[in-house]
Amino acid sequence: MSLTYLTTDELAGVIKYDSRTIREQLKDSVLLEGVHYIRPFGGRKILFIWEHIERDMGLPSGERPLAIPMANGGVCNG
Repeated sequence: MSLTYLTTDELAGVIKYDSRTIREQLKDSVLLEGVHYIRPFGGRKILFIWEHIERDMGLPSGERPLAIPMANGGVCNG
């Protein structure tokens, strides 16, 4: 399966949010590293995985899968 990777600015254009809102409010609270975005090659650049964001965008708040961010960047699914 081929995934679509988007930069913060590209994602902002698709979901109609300001890129600053994505970086400061959504990243790491709603959009989780290892689930919705990755840092390729361990760098600072962030690439969002569109298919995973699209899948979870339509879910009501209470139906989101429980995922606890881990210090190493992974996620613990509870």
